Amino acid sequence: MNTAARHAKIIGDANYLAHRYDEVADGFRFVHVPRDVHRNCTFITDEHLPNVARYELISRADLAELPVQTAPVHFIFHSAYCCSTMMARAFDIPGVSMGLKEPVILNDMVGWRRRGADNQKLMAVLDKSLELLARPMGDDRAVIIKPSNICTPLAIPALKLRPQSKALLLYAPLESYLQSIVKKEMWGRIWVRDVLIGTMKDGYAMGGFSTEDLLRLTDLQVAAIGWLSQHAAFSKIVETIGSNRVMTLDSDTFLANQADTMRSLNQFFTLEMSDDQISQTLDGPAFNSHSKLDHTTPGTLFTAETRQEEQRQMAVVHGAEVEMVTAWAKAVAESQRIKLDISQSSSGNPF
Repeated sequence: MNTAARHAKIIGDANYLAHRYDEVADGFRFVHVPRDVHRNCTFITDEHLPNVARYELISRADLAELPVQTAPVHFIFHSAYCCSTMMARAFDIPGVSMGLKEPVILNDMVGWRRRGADNQKLMAVLDKSLELLARPMGDDRAVIIKPSNICTPLAIPALKLRPQSKALLLYAPLESYLQSIVKKEMWGRIWVRDVLIGTMKDGYAMGGFSTEDLLRLTDLQVAAIGWLSQHAAFSKIVETIGSNRVMTLDSDTFLANQADTMRSLNQFFTLEMSDDQISQTLDGPAFNSHSKLDHTTPGTLFTAETRQEEQRQMAVVHGAEVEMVTAWAKAVAESQRIKLDISQSSSGNPF
């Protein structure tokens, strides 16, 4: 098989994931990731994929000559620790949709942007990246992309590039988010500082704090600043794109109303799932195993009750600190005019 035919075969087969963008070569790296591999990976990242070293590079110039069959593409943007991976797994429904869990190619766009990429070229490459990710598996009718939480700066550009696409903005309530951070102990506290550094690089960290002020904050206060910055960014996405294309949802509401949530998202994303398909999804592994554990092993259930029990355990040790930081963050939000309530009731999305 000659090179042109090989490239056409790869582009025509969504089992070849557009995994990375190589800005030096101005090309895309494709890795063979069949549906069962997607299903068994927590994320489709280098850490979890079995064969990332065996990629095939196709230049952007060569890709321009190849037709690409795409399906409608939609997004789940999120603030982390909000059941977004569970949600993405739920959209792995053969014949309906495929949920892509944190494709690294979008992280590449964020990293390139931070290094000063020319915006016109960045938008062209983002457009091609979205086109490649939108290739359907089999007879799927849609692709649902859950980017990494660092990809919030791409939300408005991506939705402008895809006027027919819609986005769910999924987030954990502030107190739940802080409880998730303390559960991760030192690593969670390091992670929130990394998040804030990235938010500052991306230009959407909330105002009101000098660098010296930020250095004086505790780890949980830093976590709250990151959460508030993300929340403000989500509000801007709704205002810019419009509530007809953007739905907001918090993880506590999602866990307590899983069936209603799936019915609403089925309509929102125009997936045309039958009641039986929705019931099968609710009874399937996405809603009955922990998305961050080995979900091929039985007994790793994760429910609203599981989450509440985890939070109760964290409150025994860290409850006073979480309560103080929550109250402090609410005062900060008021001073910076950041709306804490961006839930479905405020954006017109009924559940």
